[in-house]
Amino acid sequence: MPYTHLTDACFSETIGEHGIGRGCFDALLEKADGALAILRSRYEDGSLPLLRLPEAREDLERLEPVAARYRERYRDVVLIGTGGSSLGGQTLCNLAEPGISPRLHFFDNIDPHSLDTLLTSIDPLRTGFLVVSKSGSTAETLSIFLICLAKMRESLGEAAAEHFVAITEPVDNVLRRICAEHGIAALDHDPGVGGRYSVLSLTGLLPAMIAGLDAGAVRDGAKDVLASVLGNAAPLDVAPAVGAAISIGLAQERNVSTTVLMPYADRLADLGLWYRQLWAESLGKDGKGTTPVKAIGTVDQHSQFQLYLDGPRDKMFTIVMLDVAGRGEVISPDLARDGDLAYLAGRTLGDLMDAEQRATAETLIRHQRPTRIIGLEALDERAMGALFMHFMLETIIAAHLLGVDPFNQPAVEEGKVLARRYLSESDGG
Repeated sequence: MPYTHLTDACFSETIGEHGIGRGCFDALLEKADGALAILRSRYEDGSLPLLRLPEAREDLERLEPVAARYRERYRDVVLIGTGGSSLGGQTLCNLAEPGISPRLHFFDNIDPHSLDTLLTSIDPLRTGFLVVSKSGSTAETLSIFLICLAKMRESLGEAAAEHFVAITEPVDNVLRRICAEHGIAALDHDPGVGGRYSVLSLTGLLPAMIAGLDAGAVRDGAKDVLASVLGNAAPLDVAPAVGAAISIGLAQERNVSTTVLMPYADRLADLGLWYRQLWAESLGKDGKGTTPVKAIGTVDQHSQFQLYLDGPRDKMFTIVMLDVAGRGEVISPDLARDGDLAYLAGRTLGDLMDAEQRATAETLIRHQRPTRIIGLEALDERAMGALFMHFMLETIIAAHLLGVDPFNQPAVEEGKVLARRYLSESDGG
């Protein structure tokens, strides 16, 4: 397994009355066994395509020519998408080595200033675009796409179409019709894979391949985690089931309403954005769910830790630690001669990061804050795939424990309808 999952400091026998009791945990874990049975059944009958992605390879072979063309032709690649259409790929591409691949820009908001800045900074001839919308009707994505297409046509004429590839469901939708009209290639988004669960599909892996990453290794890591579910392991031996039972148990028994994901590696900063959508949009229904919070060490040691330690006891913490001791540049003893800096002299930056992440976890535990630790020996494609699958399974199992559907988002649609009405009623001025 590419990671360790340490949960002792979430239990009452370790942190006292603010931890989950074993009775509550055992009852939820027994209920989680039903979720594992459903996952195995849906893997067998193919009704949850997400579970078949880790073993698939033929689709990656078909994507490789597209990725190779983008790597060879373009200096900049702009991914236009929002939410699940963007966040997974963005998280993955943080693993890319700088300077080796094209510069990837993930354009997921509609601030006109940001788009103007982007369009004035790129060379149209050396820029490619990926347009991702599962439904093919996402207003934000289509608006940015149409503006970028118009700008590219101004510079390149009909040849602009070669600089675009779309990813959308294989049905008649607006995005496909635009692509057909202008001769733009469209790749199929599996209708059975929801946007926030799509990171292991072409949505997340095509950008990763363009960035020079090993998409097969990402899926291998996901397969490692899924193996315990498909292999009929007891719930106690399935890390995502344990995590789900702890999170829901703390909410039900200790009124823990917030879950803080706090990695220390900068390359995992966007994991919190991806996780935040996954957890919130999947569980926040019928008055249920907990609020996910993105944090990053060491920044939030200085900006949030006062609240975490001395504020309301309504939070569960997940600290993601990377084995970094001994890595990085050495702090010169000659320059750290001041007595107050003696503890740094001769240490690497990795030594400091290692000490601080361990100190954060220990301090939270001493203050009886429920804290689990996810440990990584290496941060690579396999480890990232494992984290993705862990949190997706944990979310699906948590939904089962709450009795909600993890795959829909009915409340989100109201805002979309209202925004469209506002535009339809205005005169465009």
